[in-house]
Parts: sequence; structure tokens; C-alpha cells
Amino acid sequence: MNNAPIGVFDSGLGGLTAVRELKNVLPNENIIYFGDTGRVPYGSRSNSTIKRYAYQDSKFLLKNKVKMVIAACGTVSSVATNLKHDLPVPYTGVVSPTCFAAAQKTKNKKVGVIGTSATINSHSYRDLLKTFDSEIVTYEQDCPLFVPLVENGFIDKDDLIVKLVIERYMTDIKNAGVDTVILGCTHYPIISEAIKSVMGKDIELINSGKETAIYAAKILKENNLLADRKEKGDCEFYVSDTPDGFENIANVFLGENVSHKVEQINIELY
Repeated sequence: MNNAPIGVFDSGLGGLTAVRELKNVLPNENIIYFGDTGRVPYGSRSNSTIKRYAYQDSKFLLKNKVKMVIAACGTVSSVATNLKHDLPVPYTGVVSPTCFAAAQKTKNKKVGVIGTSATINSHSYRDLLKTFDSEIVTYEQDCPLFVPLVENGFIDKDDLIVKLVIERYMTDIKNAGVDTVILGCTHYPIISEAIKSVMGKDIELINSGKETAIYAAKILKENNLLADRKEKGDCEFYVSDTPDGFENIANVFLGENVSHKVEQINIELY
């Protein structure tokens, strides 16, 4: 047993969907979250920059003595693949757990993958899905406007702007006849209802944050690292830009008030 915190990082706010799922799956665990709000988005950066950012984010969490690192970021998970081998604690990104779930769910073996440009260009989901089931056909689409929509509060499925943007990106995937769509960015579950309204109610949406939380619990159990405390765990939040905007939107992502629990740090020191 180990009562050290779980470390989670993302380029900004999207990883909070993974934190929410972790709190459901592992309610007694403490969590330290770092959102790199000063350098968001990662999805449009070069691979070398994304890797540098990912290692800095991980070093910050390790300084806080976390027992596991979770990259709750599809971009980092797709590009900084060496993190798993380079960190001194268990690590997971979101790609592997999400692909495993999608391969189990699809019935017609047609899977859509949506994510940032860096994630889609890496073909990480497509390539890993093939290892789970060689018959799966993947339809990929980058959706660069989804993150700005979510981070600016455009999340209502009845909002015309939200609907038009989703239709712009999802029409080709819908026409391909997929029965399963991987939400390859942890921001996207926030607009999952809006995506479903465009794609149809029978579509299976795979929430990368949820699948990663389930996988993290499995890894912690296998390594005898689960907390043995009886009380509910606590969360600490750190950002690389001013906490004000983060606090407001974090309340929506987590469904709870995080005011006065967010601290700004200088990530360039790591």
C-alpha cells in the first residue's frame, strides 16, 4: 500500500476529465494535477517541443513525490512515447487503455478517431488499434477547434456554433459508417452529448479519461500501490498561467468548486 499521490498532467484543462474519473474509480487517492495553461495548446507544436514539455511536466510531478504519472493528454501520449521507459514510477498515457476499450466495443470494426492535429498526424490510435484487431478500419480526423470551444465554455449541444463545428469535423466519419468513436483528447468528453447529437444516439463514444482511470487503478493494484486510507482523497491543482480562468472552467469539468485550491508555478524551472 502507498498513500503518496497520483500525478496527472495535461496541456491545459482537458485532463480534469481524467481527474473526475479517477475520483470515481479511486475515491481514496490523493491527486496532484498540473495543467500547462501557459503553453496550451500542445496539439499544434512540433514533436520535439511536445516531448520537452512532457518531460518538464513529469519532473514537476515527481518533485511532489507522486507514485504514478498519468499523461491525461492525447497529444503527449501519442508523441512522447518514451516516458513509460524513462520515469522511475509507473506511467500511462491515454492511448493504450482507450484503444483496448474501442477494440472491445466495436461490432462492425469501423472506428473513428478524433484528436488534435499532432495526435492524428502521429497515427498512434490507428496503429495500436491494428495490434488489438487487424480487421479494424480506422477513420481519423483532427478537430483543432474543439479545444478552444470547450475552454471558452461553448459546450451546449443546442448551441448553433457548437453544432456547426462538430458537423464540420464529424460528417466524413459519420458517412463512413463507424459504430465507435474514440475521443482522443481529454477535452472532448465535455462535448460528448453534442457529438452524439450529430453522430446519432447509437454511436459508442470512448472516453479516454474514463478508460485511463480504470487502467491506472489496475496498474496501482498490480504494483501494490493503492492507498489504504479510509477517508476521501484530496486534490491539489497547479497551473503555469494565472489560476483565475482555470478555476472557473475547472468547476464545470469537475462538478465541484476548486477556488483557492489552485497554485501557479514556473514550469520552466523543471
